[in-house]
Amino acid sequence: MKILALDTSSTVAGASVVEDDKVLGEYMINSGRQHSIKLMPMVKSLLSNLNMGPQDMDVFAVSTGPGSFTGLRIGITVVKAMAYAADKPVAGIPTLDALAYNMFSFSGIICPVMDARNNQVYTSFYKWNKDKLMNIGEYSGEHIEELVKRLSFYKEDVIFTGDALNVYKSFFMNRLGKKAYFAPANLSLQRASSIAQLARIKIENGELESSFELLPFYLRKPQAVREYEKPTENTGDN
Repeated sequence: MKILALDTSSTVAGASVVEDDKVLGEYMINSGRQHSIKLMPMVKSLLSNLNMGPQDMDVFAVSTGPGSFTGLRIGITVVKAMAYAADKPVAGIPTLDALAYNMFSFSGIICPVMDARNNQVYTSFYKWNKDKLMNIGEYSGEHIEELVKRLSFYKEDVIFTGDALNVYKSFFMNRLGKKAYFAPANLSLQRASSIAQLARIKIENGELESSFELLPFYLRKPQAVREYEKPTENTGDN
């Protein structure tokens, strides 16, 4: 079972091909949101180096969010197009799940944090139950102060992962002290191979979708929409 997985939910652009329990190849670039330029050449190069094409894949997988609205649309559109052309199913994977999956076997609370700006993060809580990753909290977008308040109710240690560490690592360290652990740089960003591994679980559970059903997962509306929906100030002219 071959899976081509993509992640474009943040500044990272990633692509990976996994066959059963073997990672055949993985590309990752973390150099700004230019996914519309970088993603397809990355995919073509990866497949070419593996002497494969999209038609050789059994399933296409992609991170569905939360994350960058533009980035998510790019990755999802590419996967929908390839899956439709190859007449193959797709697996949409929440970005936070994939980040948490990087922290295999950590015994405490896993807390992926994606920067949502203005002291806010996209987050959820996870724990490992033997070899199964369990989501023990809702997906949310919240202020970092509220996040540490919720974490303070847990007795276990907490490990943070995600791009928000670049901004808020010192804050978490100061507020949670020795209770806080942080993922190393090679595991703190989204990995397309983790998307593929979670897609394998969906395959086993019979949870695949068609390319027409695949949709992004947003925790809040795009900024342009939020600005448009702001109530206009009453000037008294009406």
